Amino acid sequence: MLDLHPHWIMLAKGVVILVVAILFGGFVKFGWAPTGTMGNFASGMAALFVIGSLLYFLQRWIAWISTNFVVTTDRCIYREGIISKRGIEIPLERINTVFFNQGIIDRMVGAGTLTIESAGEHGVQTFEDVRKPISVQQELYQQMEDNENRKFDRVRSPAATVSVADEIAKLASLRDAGHITQTEFESQKAALLSQQTPPTV
Repeated sequence: MLDLHPHWIMLAKGVVILVVAILFGGFVKFGWAPTGTMGNFASGMAALFVIGSLLYFLQRWIAWISTNFVVTTDRCIYREGIISKRGIEIPLERINTVFFNQGIIDRMVGAGTLTIESAGEHGVQTFEDVRKPISVQQELYQQMEDNENRKFDRVRSPAATVSVADEIAKLASLRDAGHITQTEFESQKAALLSQQTPPTV
C-alpha cells in the first residue's frame, strides 16, 4: 500500500554542510588566496573540510536510498542499511496506537516523526523523517481496520461449507458402494444442505 523512502529533509543537513564547505574552499582558494606556510595550511584545511563534507553527504544519501518504510495489507515494515542492515516488521493486529509529531519546519516541508506503539518485545518504535506522516497514520489505521474486517469475515464465513461438501462426497461414496440407497442419499444430502442433523443410517 505504501513504499516510502525518508523525506528529503534527511539530506538537508548534509547538503548545507557541503555547500558551506565548497564556499569556504572557494573563498580560501580564490578570495583570500594566502601564500607561504599559512596559505598551505589554510588550503589544506579547506580541502579536508570539503572532502569530509562530501563524505558525510554521501553517507546520508546512502542511508536515504537504503531506508524504506512499507505498509502492506497485514504488516508495517521498516528496513535500513546496505552493508549492515536493520529492520523490523510489525503485524497490523499488534499495533495499538500510531502517533505523529511535526515541528514548524516539518509542517512546511511535509515531514515528521511517526511513533508506533505495539504489543511485543519492542513496544514503541519511532521513525524519523517520514513523508506526510498524517497520511501514513491514516493509511495505517485504514489497513488495520481492513485487516480486522478480513479476520471477522473469515470467522463468519461458513466453514461448514467445506465440511458439508465433504460429507456429501462421503455419502456419494457410500451410495456408489451400495451401503445406502439413492433415496437415503438424497434425504441426507438435503439435511446437510439445510444445515440440519442428518438422520442415522
